Amino acid sequence: MPVLGTLGESRASEPVTIVILGASGDLTHRKLIPALFASFVQGLLPEPFAIVGFARRDYDDASFRVLLAESIRQFSRLPASDDSVVRFVETIHYHKGDVSDPAAYDRLKEALSDPSLFPPNRLFYLSIMPSLFEGAVRLLREAGLVAAPGGRQWTRVVIEKPFGRDLESARRLNADLLRHLDESQIFRIDHYLGKETVQNILSFRFANAIFEPVFNRTYVDHIQITAAETVGMEMGRGGYYDEYGAIRDMVTNHLLQLLCLVTMEPPGDLSAESIRNEKVKILNAARLDIRAEIADAVVRGQYASGSGGDGRRIKGYLEEERIDPRSTTETFAALRLRIENWRWAGVPILLRTGKRMAKKTTEIAVQFKVPPLQLFQQVECEDDVCDITRIKPNTLIFQIQPNEGIFLRLGTKRPGMRFVVEDVKMDFSYSGTWSKSLPEAYERLLLDTLRGDSTLFTRSDEVEAEWRVVQPILDHQKEIGPGTYPPGSWGVQEADWLFHGLEGRWINK
Repeated sequence: MPVLGTLGESRASEPVTIVILGASGDLTHRKLIPALFASFVQGLLPEPFAIVGFARRDYDDASFRVLLAESIRQFSRLPASDDSVVRFVETIHYHKGDVSDPAAYDRLKEALSDPSLFPPNRLFYLSIMPSLFEGAVRLLREAGLVAAPGGRQWTRVVIEKPFGRDLESARRLNADLLRHLDESQIFRIDHYLGKETVQNILSFRFANAIFEPVFNRTYVDHIQITAAETVGMEMGRGGYYDEYGAIRDMVTNHLLQLLCLVTMEPPGDLSAESIRNEKVKILNAARLDIRAEIADAVVRGQYASGSGGDGRRIKGYLEEERIDPRSTTETFAALRLRIENWRWAGVPILLRTGKRMAKKTTEIAVQFKVPPLQLFQQVECEDDVCDITRIKPNTLIFQIQPNEGIFLRLGTKRPGMRFVVEDVKMDFSYSGTWSKSLPEAYERLLLDTLRGDSTLFTRSDEVEAEWRVVQPILDHQKEIGPGTYPPGSWGVQEADWLFHGLEGRWINK
């Protein structure tokens, strides 16, 4: 895992040709090309390298370069001088073709045949619909564009989520991909894992002796993981979202990956295999915390219509474009899980995600148990006005976005003559500690693929283990039909029921 234990960023050393299938799409313009440009201006890309866009639209090299130069100026996090943009886009080429057409791959192979322009190491980024993954990989293989693993030249293929729709389709997709590629050649990307604070979870837990001993059932009351968004179905996302919903779109990848990192056992080393082995163990031990029926552990919801902060009317989910007016797809989901292993037995894990929520935030909150004796009075104060409350538990918060950092809430004596305890927060924020801007997730993950480091990517057995956790929900959706919640709220009120038997509530409520 190169980001741990190194100072600065390490450069990808092997010359490469990066081919983006579906290069005319939004992901290429907003994320992939700006990420590659940022690595270029920092001197992190290998020499030489080439970028090839593969799509159906009628571009040539010149027109495609003009388009991507504008994308860089609009979306790059680093200053984009005219000189740096010109030098970068000179490495970009365009290949017109349909990803379902075998002849297009034969033409691509011919176009890439000059090693002085296109290094024989190849990274294929599949920015295409999931239904086209298997066909594209098969056609790449049949056209002779995939090198054998372990040879002088290498081939790596990056695919975006979703990795299937359920356990059966995930198994089928894995089997299809592994017919044409070796597991070492497949990089299943989850951009959450490229975020700085996500990676800091491991270093925080395993590099600090004062915290690791308390990450267990003896000291932890419960763990909350929230990924909330304020947006709805903007930019035409309704068609995709209505097919997948919050559980498939967010829980079965982002949230379960965060769960793995905050609960996994220490790996033997920082190799990709060691870390991913420990994550799979957690997923295999994770279960829905069902008491009598599945509704005890799962709440689903859809946002209704309402008013925004500026007074404008916000459409309800069923009114959005490209949404079936009879849809039962959830835009909000809350789950209560348990992990059946020695460390976490009896500790509830609560997951929550949704659209049109009160604010945009992604965070992990580890809430510790309250002291066994209530020796002190706890107060909540606003200026000099204080109210006596119940003693509050210590809470460790990993803030993933928008303000990345780690925060610890704990009780200290309030200044004054009375012996009372007030909640305070110890604050480590990236923006308050370092002036350097953080790399975008795609920058780190694309560099990792160029280096061949699969630590932050999902293995096939890991994907299937994630789907096994949520498959009971997919099998019983009719029993947990979605309730409604107003836009700008924290979701369906019934999500509070998941705290039965616990001293606590959702951190943001």
